[in-house]
Amino acid sequence: MDKPKEACGVMGISSPSKSSLGKLCYLGLISLQHRGQDSAGITISTNGKLKTEKALGLVTEAFRGKDTSSWVGEVVIGHTRYSTTGEVSLVNSQPVERVFGSNTIALAHNGNLINTAELKELLKNEGEELKTSTDSEIILALITKNAHKGLVEAVTLAMNLVKGSFSLVIISGNKLIGVRDSWGIRPLCLGVLDDGSYALASESCAIDVIGGKLIRDVNPGEIIVLESNTAKKEVELSAHKYSKDKVQAPCAFESIYFSRPDSVMRGQELFQFRKECGRLLYNQSPIKADLVLGVPDSGIAAAIGVSEESGIAFSLGLIKNKYLGRSFIEPTEEMRKHLVSLKFNPLRSEIDNKRILLVDDSLVRGTTSKKLIDILRKAGAAEVHLYSASPPVKHPCFFGIDLPTKKDLIAVRLSSVEKICSKIGADSLTYLSLENLSQALGGESHCAGCFSGTYPKLD
Repeated sequence: MDKPKEACGVMGISSPSKSSLGKLCYLGLISLQHRGQDSAGITISTNGKLKTEKALGLVTEAFRGKDTSSWVGEVVIGHTRYSTTGEVSLVNSQPVERVFGSNTIALAHNGNLINTAELKELLKNEGEELKTSTDSEIILALITKNAHKGLVEAVTLAMNLVKGSFSLVIISGNKLIGVRDSWGIRPLCLGVLDDGSYALASESCAIDVIGGKLIRDVNPGEIIVLESNTAKKEVELSAHKYSKDKVQAPCAFESIYFSRPDSVMRGQELFQFRKECGRLLYNQSPIKADLVLGVPDSGIAAAIGVSEESGIAFSLGLIKNKYLGRSFIEPTEEMRKHLVSLKFNPLRSEIDNKRILLVDDSLVRGTTSKKLIDILRKAGAAEVHLYSASPPVKHPCFFGIDLPTKKDLIAVRLSSVEKICSKIGADSLTYLSLENLSQALGGESHCAGCFSGTYPKLD
């Protein structure tokens, strides 16, 4: 893989009356499809009883032939999965369920725990049996262990045992609970719909698509409780802190690449953030050129920023095959060799005899960049200068992002920017500096461990 792989996507809705929440959740999950393509699932609560449907594949594949508009209830949660922990299988798909007494709790999780071995041993010693290989089931087992004390107290106790990154949506009876880790590494936001329903989602774009309005991010270390009261025709909202305030450390790669550009995080629309990265890149290393090209789709916003700051014309230049899919299977070496050409095709009339500023969101392994630069040269480009709208990726991630192994990272394998530039065949290479990344993020603290090697202290 030539890019980091996404975390998962979670969605939850609580309605003041029985509504077709299955359809709304389905639509929200489609808007979060970029966060995971391995499996999808929905759990809906009707009169306090839970029903779960899930399957492998994309959201549209998982629910093909299912009439989600007929799934009526008061509360719903959904999940689209990329497997950072646990193999790709139906048993590891989410939401996961667990029975306690006469009740059932279901949970969907985005993130990654770093003390799973310790927690598994704890649960094993207490006679708990785990059916999956995911850390999501571990979290659910810890919650159900104390569910007799009340759901909020059970969640609080569990959250103070787990270490790592997570945003959770949990459903039991008529309650929907949203939880975010104490450092805010993984995203979660809260929105409201015109009918008084509330929604929780990994990204605000999922709230937009169901006609909702973003209220705010769920705060790090916060539990949001949404209780559907159909008798009063309202949803009762309460917020609880489960931990002391920590230094916030939202994942920088969420802003750089993972999340959709139309999503808003920490009050910042990510399209504008990415344009700002482009502006800072150009000021960091001004280069004379005739044309700015963005690598579709994730490099487009930064390329527009480069163009606006430099006054150099922006063009599409590279046309992306949008029907290839992220899960395209390359069964032979010959097909692998042609994969980038299948995915991107140049507009020769735009490129011929031009000095090109090529802008991408990041440079990880370097294989795609090398092939893209070769494509542009064959299309007649006189020069190709590469801008990476993030710093060099040099370190692993422990918090739910699947990066290539360290030996496969081009910034680790090659000791200098000059050597990397030569390897990929560019005329010049510029990485966004850590200082400029921080400036684009508004100077607020964030996790940039994959760039700097400095991680949040999850004590």
